[in-house]
Amino acid sequence: MSSAAYLAGLGTGASLIIAIGAQNAFVLRQGLQRRHVGLVVAICTLSDVTLILLGVAGMGLAVQQHAGLLQWLRYIGAIFLLGYGLLAAWRAWRGTSGLQPTSGDIDADRWRVALACLGFTLLNPHVYLDTVVLLGSVSTHYAGDAHWWFASGAATASVVWFTGLGYGARLLLPWFRSALAWRLLDAFVAVLMLVLASVLLGAFG
Repeated sequence: MSSAAYLAGLGTGASLIIAIGAQNAFVLRQGLQRRHVGLVVAICTLSDVTLILLGVAGMGLAVQQHAGLLQWLRYIGAIFLLGYGLLAAWRAWRGTSGLQPTSGDIDADRWRVALACLGFTLLNPHVYLDTVVLLGSVSTHYAGDAHWWFASGAATASVVWFTGLGYGARLLLPWFRSALAWRLLDAFVAVLMLVLASVLLGAFG
């Protein structure tokens, strides 16, 4: 085992994933509501690990060569974030969030959560730049099996972060007993989503 490569992957992966973003805000919100947390954590971690492995396997260069695809992802991702941001703003205005899941068909709700999670994970072009391109590039500094230990470290950071964020969110429940706290959270999410959508659209300028 190359401990140096593993720790480098762990640190690099953590530094990229811990930053506040749309995906993390979504995972936090689902964790607070205790709605399909396992499903959300599984989608985020499996997607991240898959992209990290693809990057280390050499797909980073292919992504860089298809800049047009990333451009389209920026458009689609910006539209997705804009729509979710407006929805969060509506929840903040009406105060419709809470600790209990909304009424309705559980299976349908599970599909909606899964699709939203996939949207936050795969429609953000920065996800590919961070996991596939950046981590893939850094892994080339390690020869032989060491670059796979680097990938293992980065993957570990992803698994630990999303699991901790999703299931650890319940520690914040005492602060979210009131409707005001939920309205403030939704207002924060709305602003974050709209800012990120603007950043994605601004990338064309």
